[in-house]
Amino acid sequence: MGYHLAYYVVMKIGIYPGTFDPITYGHMDIIKRSLKFVDRLIIAVAADIPKTPIFSLDKRTELVNLEMQPFQHRVEVRSFNGLLVNFAKEAGASVIIRGLRAVSDYEYEFQMSCMNARLCPDIETLFLPASEHTHFIASRFVKEIARLGGDITGLVSPRIGQELNSFYADKKLL
Repeated sequence: MGYHLAYYVVMKIGIYPGTFDPITYGHMDIIKRSLKFVDRLIIAVAADIPKTPIFSLDKRTELVNLEMQPFQHRVEVRSFNGLLVNFAKEAGASVIIRGLRAVSDYEYEFQMSCMNARLCPDIETLFLPASEHTHFIASRFVKEIARLGGDITGLVSPRIGQELNSFYADKKLL
């Protein structure tokens, strides 16, 4: 009688949600560091947001997908609408990853993680502090600098910089 050992590999799936309007080097830093904690990472581009993004949901998803090409074997980009915890459950995720730039981020993110834990106790939130070289990067600042014709080199990839500059150049023509 032979014995067969069976084992199951359980992949740890993480969700990194955001508006990514646009995706910055700060986001990229959190994504790269997140891969130390999960086997697969889903970048969740939010559709239902209180902010008014400059890029459409499809455009933001497309741009994040382009930036994620070097990581495509471990990273998937998907848009979502509705409650993040519902999306996370449907995706089979066990962790939500959030980046923190400042103490002011922490208060909001802590409250959000408590509410998410109340809605879905099986999903944990992992906070990653921004790296020293990216803690000052925020999409809203990048957009404002681009809108005013400033240099956004070092804040976003050249591809994203080109998209932003093109967007604001088109606005100036109107």
